[in-house]
Amino acid sequence: MATNSVARRVAQKEVRLFFSSPVAWLFLATFAAATGFIFFWVESFFARNIADIRPLFEWMPIVLIFLCASLTMRMWSEERQNGTLEHILTQPAGLWQFVIGKFWACLTLLLLALVSTLPLPITVALIANLDWGPVLGGYLATVLLGATYLAIGLFVSARTDNPIVSLITTAVTCSILYLLGSTMFTGFFDDRTGEILRLLGSGARFESINRGIIDLRDLLYYFSLTLAFLALNIFVLEKQRWAKRAGTARQRVWRSGVALLLGNLVLANIWLYGLPAMRTDVTEGKLFSISQPTHHILNELEEPLLIRGYFSEQTHSLLAPLVPQLRDLMREYEVAGEGKVRVEFVDPAQDPEVEREANTRYGIAATPFHIADRHQSSLVNAYFNILVAYGSEHKSLGFADLIEVHASPSATTEVKLRNPEYDITHAIKKVIFDYRSGANLFDGIDEPVEFIGYVSADERLPKFLRAYRKAIRPQLDLAEQNSNGKFSVRFIEPEANDGAVATRIEDQWGFKPMTVAEGDTETFYFYMTLADSQQVVELPTENFNPASFRLILDSGLKRFAPGLTRIVALALPASEGAQGVAAGPTFTNLERAISRDYSLRMEDLSDGSVTPEADILAVIAPHKLDDESVFAIDQFLMRGGTVILVTSPFTADTSSAELKLRERDSGLQEWLAHNGLTIAETAVLDTQSSSFHAPVSRESGDYDFRELQLVDYPYFIDLRAPGLAPNHPATRSIPQLTMAWASPITVKRDTGRNISVLLKSSPNAWLRKSRDVMPAIDDNGLSNLRPPSNGEKTGRSRKTMAARNLGVVMQGRFNSFFADADGRSIASARPSGVLDRSPESARIVLYASNDFMNDRILKSLVAASGTQYLGPLDLLKNTLDWALQDEQLLQIRSRAHFNRTLPPMERQAQLLIEYFNYGVALLWLLLLALVAWLQRVLLRRRYARGLSL
Repeated sequence: MATNSVARRVAQKEVRLFFSSPVAWLFLATFAAATGFIFFWVESFFARNIADIRPLFEWMPIVLIFLCASLTMRMWSEERQNGTLEHILTQPAGLWQFVIGKFWACLTLLLLALVSTLPLPITVALIANLDWGPVLGGYLATVLLGATYLAIGLFVSARTDNPIVSLITTAVTCSILYLLGSTMFTGFFDDRTGEILRLLGSGARFESINRGIIDLRDLLYYFSLTLAFLALNIFVLEKQRWAKRAGTARQRVWRSGVALLLGNLVLANIWLYGLPAMRTDVTEGKLFSISQPTHHILNELEEPLLIRGYFSEQTHSLLAPLVPQLRDLMREYEVAGEGKVRVEFVDPAQDPEVEREANTRYGIAATPFHIADRHQSSLVNAYFNILVAYGSEHKSLGFADLIEVHASPSATTEVKLRNPEYDITHAIKKVIFDYRSGANLFDGIDEPVEFIGYVSADERLPKFLRAYRKAIRPQLDLAEQNSNGKFSVRFIEPEANDGAVATRIEDQWGFKPMTVAEGDTETFYFYMTLADSQQVVELPTENFNPASFRLILDSGLKRFAPGLTRIVALALPASEGAQGVAAGPTFTNLERAISRDYSLRMEDLSDGSVTPEADILAVIAPHKLDDESVFAIDQFLMRGGTVILVTSPFTADTSSAELKLRERDSGLQEWLAHNGLTIAETAVLDTQSSSFHAPVSRESGDYDFRELQLVDYPYFIDLRAPGLAPNHPATRSIPQLTMAWASPITVKRDTGRNISVLLKSSPNAWLRKSRDVMPAIDDNGLSNLRPPSNGEKTGRSRKTMAARNLGVVMQGRFNSFFADADGRSIASARPSGVLDRSPESARIVLYASNDFMNDRILKSLVAASGTQYLGPLDLLKNTLDWALQDEQLLQIRSRAHFNRTLPPMERQAQLLIEYFNYGVALLWLLLLALVAWLQRVLLRRRYARGLSL
């Protein structure tokens, strides 16, 4: 009790002394102002457009150096200078009580200073979706690092009687400790040395906790440093009691005890580093831990899985800090694999055989990076790759697959891991099922599948179909023999039992009687399906070629194997750059994104069919599709497939100095209207919009000026929840999406199909028919694209403010556009090949914009935001995952895509938020001043009462 009383009285005395000085108040005010200035201005919080407070904590290690050095500089040096240290040394209480008391006082002052920053996360949480995990981690890291700096400062202060010397020495010592593990210093060394320096320095540990990873090794590191310097502080003071050149037993015990304590702390850190990571992920969604879907996939392993990291010792300084993060994550795979996963780390530059194997067998090559050391600047070839191998199958992840780059407004470049668990787990899933499909396709099928042929009796069939049925029967029997009981074959005559089956299959799937030629009276049935308890898939019957039947059968069976690599048929517009016409849109980024996760087939629809291998069809920005192309889309839908359409009546011409909308005839308007979907020939504008580098026309007097400006562009609709359907798998994991030059969708509600709205503008959206979409500013400073006033019209369209549908899903039974052959040439050419009705599994996914996925628009949004903009690509990949029922990958991907963006707001609102935070910090300081004043008043009255007695 007495011990606690001494330490408490010392702490109270130091706190009172601190607040009795005007320098202290200036110091706290400067700290609050500096943190606010760094957050809002240096790191440009609103320009970053990310709902986090990382900018505050990124600067905190540097700010803490000066804060802690200022707090501790007079703690012991003034005791020496004023001659009161001898009084302390002669007290019967232990010296450690005085040290702990002063440490508590400094830590209390540090906590009071940090309280002034609390309005920042609270404000961000009020205006956006803030992940509190990294916030709590950031404050914990700040307290731990501050405690370490305070312990260092107290130790230094005990060694000198000059507060200024203590301030400078503490600042230098803490700076060295921080810089020791920073990329500024480790970049001069190879990766192995750099990793050792990061373990010794305080900066890398701080960044780890700041991300939301509470690692026991980091906690022990800060605890060890704090305890070590407090022990040294006590030891330095204890030495003041000793007689010079005396070697008493007490002195030997003190020296041995301190040395033993320091040695044990070092050994404890070394021992704990060698153990598996013991850490807690406090981020929302556990972003840095292996998720449950990954555990499920690892449980499916039947053979050993190899995950090998190819990391060069000498690499780019921005990539070096990411290597330990990948290593920790890969080790978690090894632990979760329970002996089935082997993790290795190699440097190909150190072993020519390993490098040759990586180059020739796995296709892994070094990436050239520009690096600099103390002596020279050079270009080196470094490895930053991960290999996943299972049996005879393998997949490699490279530099471009693993990282994303963010250019901040302060002109610094931030490189971070994109979503490593998704990338690695997707690679594992791919190699597992590629290996299974290489051995036996049925190994990847969970429940039995039945082939059902709705085929007429031989006497009803044409001669070529009798031969076709006879040729495919041995192939079906062979598949049944190799299926291990997971495949069976059955043929049904629809005409039997008074045609009951014929009536049922026509009602359910639109299987109507066929004829050899138009006008024939002899009819027959020849339809082939695959079915399990969940779905029915129709097999294509075009051409009736026995040689291609096994390919058609395998393609259909793959739809029942949830983990096999699915095939996406992608139809892109042909080049449009001939005869002086502006070149059409390109979709290189889209192709790359799809091919990373799926097997991609570029589809030419003009032959009237979709490849039978395709599991899903995506048609992007179609242009003047002919009847054959529309027929291919229609019949793919009739077979129960999913058709993704990205189309609208306009496309933007950005090739010239002016922005204009050009009409773009997709050839699908009648087909969409037949299915209950209509895209209006107008463009949607929204007050909730994104920025765009647009040519702006500005009128000044009789002159018209045009200049490129970053403006809030109403045609770039900023979609956020609830505009992004929060409960649909395709959109719930996307924080923000920009739709460029979109058109409204009208849905016919009485079709009997399920309808889901995926994308919807804000209620403050209006329509505009004008083809001139270039922003202009008149003499009064008003934009031609401003929100509407009452009754205002633009062109032929009244500006009515309302929410507009921009993306929808329609699922259910569809009737073929070509079921009625009147007036459609394609129907008369193929009267017997038309499927009249689809099963329930058929879907149309419609996104009403030609431009929001093309390369040029993505590039302009990257320039405006300063970061890789992947929203439209994520939307399409999520749609593919959902349509192909890959829920595991959807769950993993969604863990890294919470809505962390800021809502659009005017500059006046941003300034109001800044002033609010400064005002709250000022009120906090005034409250502290009031408490300190009241305490002094009470002490004076108590002192006066004592004198009167």
